[in-house]
Amino acid sequence: MAKRGVGIALNGVTGRMGYNQHLVRSILAIRDAGGIRTASGEEIWPEPVLVGRDAGRLRHIAERHGLGRWTTDLDSALSAADVKIYFDAQPTLRREEGMRRAIEAGMHVYCEKPAAGDFATALDLARLAADAGVKSGVVQDKLFLPGIRKLKRLIDGGFFGRILSLRGEFGYWVFEGDWQPAQRPSWNYRKEDGGGILVDMFCHWQYLLENLLGQVIAVQALATTHVPERFDEGGRRYASTADDAAYGIFEIEGGIVAQINSSWAVRVHRDELVEFQVDGTEGSAVSGLRRCHVQHRATTPKAVWNPDLPATHDYRSGWMEVPDNEPFENAFRLQWEMFLRHVVDDAPWSWDLLAGARGVQLAELGLRSSAEGRRIAVPSLERVAV
Repeated sequence: MAKRGVGIALNGVTGRMGYNQHLVRSILAIRDAGGIRTASGEEIWPEPVLVGRDAGRLRHIAERHGLGRWTTDLDSALSAADVKIYFDAQPTLRREEGMRRAIEAGMHVYCEKPAAGDFATALDLARLAADAGVKSGVVQDKLFLPGIRKLKRLIDGGFFGRILSLRGEFGYWVFEGDWQPAQRPSWNYRKEDGGGILVDMFCHWQYLLENLLGQVIAVQALATTHVPERFDEGGRRYASTADDAAYGIFEIEGGIVAQINSSWAVRVHRDELVEFQVDGTEGSAVSGLRRCHVQHRATTPKAVWNPDLPATHDYRSGWMEVPDNEPFENAFRLQWEMFLRHVVDDAPWSWDLLAGARGVQLAELGLRSSAEGRRIAVPSLERVAV
């Protein structure tokens, strides 16, 4: 079977997400599996070109995985004859320059979210890509998690009846960095470096809510900094200038209400680091990253409030686990495969730079809602034709 090589300039592979999720668990995993079969019967074979600022780290990664191409010169990567796609997993505030240069060079572009540090820039990048006639994509990985795919299966099958609400809890305790190393980079807690949990997570919640339930039409949020001081990678104390917790209420078309708490200052007492409960007239479901449990209307117990007596009913026992019914690959890899098919075979694709701009828009409006202490309507965006 003929292999069709597709050169991909991967910028930001020295970072945690760029290396683990995109290089190792996506691009290299696709190569290990023999490529991706297209509708025409060819095999898409990704050819990674590692791009970054630290030559030593790039060389180390290339040698570890037997890759021969890396560079600290973005222009040389973009000018390579076989490179058709530019991918950016750099910190958010560095993303705009690389994306613009790639689009101007005629590259198809794919990036981590947020697509940009502000809505105006994100929308401008979407328009720039559309005007240039290149294909674009933004990572929206949570749509492809097993638990969320099971939740979508339930919605599409009409399990819930009329959906009423969604409640979400995301987060975990990120150590301050003094007596135990922090699990996240210090820039996440500096606003001037593009940090903040609201900007990070509201981009996720926008595409999740839109794809599961419908368009978000209004938001009310409170962003706060619970831990005012942390310690960086060198053990130096610094002030946390970005929010580490965000509490949001999202109004969705059709009267659905979603409430999602996001925090890096919470200890976990749930089955997974993120859980969503969807309630409807006919049934409810609780979904995490991988598992999903349901309770139908017919099996719902009649709860009676009586604080004077100890609880004797095991409420969890009345829920049934949704079976897998299919194998689930890594969420990042699945979206990479879809984007590569979109580029090579023009396969269907929904998650372009305009979709990414909608996430940045919601995050920006969430910050504004928090600052002004009020509910803010979310204007709809007309789709930019690509």
